[in-house]
Amino acid sequence: MQGFQRRVVYITLYEGIAIVAASAGLALMTDAGLGHSGMLAVAASVIAVIWNLVFNALFERWESRQAVRGRSVRRRIAHAVGFEGGLIAVLVPLFAWGLGVTLWQALVMDLGLVVFFLIYTFVFNWGFDRVFGLPASAAPARPAAAAGQGA
Repeated sequence: MQGFQRRVVYITLYEGIAIVAASAGLALMTDAGLGHSGMLAVAASVIAVIWNLVFNALFERWESRQAVRGRSVRRRIAHAVGFEGGLIAVLVPLFAWGLGVTLWQALVMDLGLVVFFLIYTFVFNWGFDRVFGLPASAAPARPAAAAGQGA
């Protein structure tokens, strides 16, 4: 599975699990309640989906130009840190506003979620690639002789 279809399946699975986890996490860290936390988690998910589309397209474009193919642990860590770092810039003000807390308090809460999501993103991507295969941008190049032979 490649291209747009891969991205849709990826985002749907990733964000579905993320909404449940973030709702529970925000509810446990605040007195906002599960319903209010759930609405914030959905808003964060919409933002994350947009960022996911943009970030992964840029990452895969960069990745396709690299001499070394595949997704090493180092490359997976860079992917997870880059993705989550971009979200912090947007989600901290959203959480501060939505939960009625200071930016500092929202940052501390978000850092708790970031630790979870860094691990979750790393594990999810690894598992997703194992189940659905690597995207074309990371797949090892096939030798020219083998590529020309019939299947």
